[in-house]
Amino acid sequence: MKSVSRSYLFGVMLLVVSLGLGCKSTESEKPDKPTRAQTPVEKYGKLSIVGPRVVDQTGKAVQLRGMSLFWSQWQGGFYNPAAVKWLKDDWQVTVIRAALAVDHGGYRQNPEVEKQKVIAVVEAALKEGIYVIIDWHDHEAHKHIAQARAFFGEMAQRFGQYPNVIYEPYNEPLENADWAIQIKPYHEAIIQEIRKHDPDNLIVCGTRMWSQRVDEAADNPIRQPNIAYTLHYYAATHKQELRTIATKAINKGAALFVTEFGTCAADGNGKVDAAESKLWWEFLDQHQISWCNWSVADKDEAASALRPGASVNGQWTAADISPSGQLVRQELLNKAKLEKAQP
Repeated sequence: MKSVSRSYLFGVMLLVVSLGLGCKSTESEKPDKPTRAQTPVEKYGKLSIVGPRVVDQTGKAVQLRGMSLFWSQWQGGFYNPAAVKWLKDDWQVTVIRAALAVDHGGYRQNPEVEKQKVIAVVEAALKEGIYVIIDWHDHEAHKHIAQARAFFGEMAQRFGQYPNVIYEPYNEPLENADWAIQIKPYHEAIIQEIRKHDPDNLIVCGTRMWSQRVDEAADNPIRQPNIAYTLHYYAATHKQELRTIATKAINKGAALFVTEFGTCAADGNGKVDAAESKLWWEFLDQHQISWCNWSVADKDEAASALRPGASVNGQWTAADISPSGQLVRQELLNKAKLEKAQP
């Protein structure tokens, strides 16, 4: 009988305590709201150049990684918000490049059509909180300075208030172009137009020989703040020799940005060179150089991230992704996971 009484009393005490705790929780505690991960732009904010590095709003070096879209007039279907969102969510990109085609039926022939494709990508990037490169995809841009000035003036006026935006005024100047006489003066004219409306977002300037001779730009730099220089490579073609040129430029204080690279040969075909691609990624990581892979396209060539017939709206399965796309996507996911694990 004594044992029963103690059990009874212990049960009553537990009931009282639990009721008290329940009342306290109801009165003073509210369920936590689900947390939302920071977007890249929320995390890094306005970018700038300090020495040979791109740095975030706190002055810490930052390395963006992402994808470049293909020439807008030939693969324009991918210039849509669903594709941008899928690349951000599923591929973990922090930057996307909108390659505005200028010739070959592009902006010079159809300015409003092609411009709207770029605007759609920029607006999607703003919504998703990732960075976006507005690329004047032209191999002879210095011959089209009036059109480029008008375009970049409009883009800077429209989007210059947002930290997401990066400008690329000249894609891959040709081998016979001259940095001092043609390329640099062109950049300076476009920079002047952009800065009328956008005083400080990054501008990435193309260099001679399909944006490989960054050493020439380092020897004769553009004397403006927040300027980086474009370095392009294709892993199966451009190897240690180009990395040596890049190192020379970095050692002279030039900030580099790989706005386009391929895992294959420079003509967009051949086998995917996984070994050389990894050597390049190690080099870019070592120097904290941002990059975009060429390209989000379903063209039947090795450089395309997607296989022919893939949806333009994302939702890609493994069967939709090319060998190059698989390699690049895995690198994006691996690096995103590492960065999330860092304090």
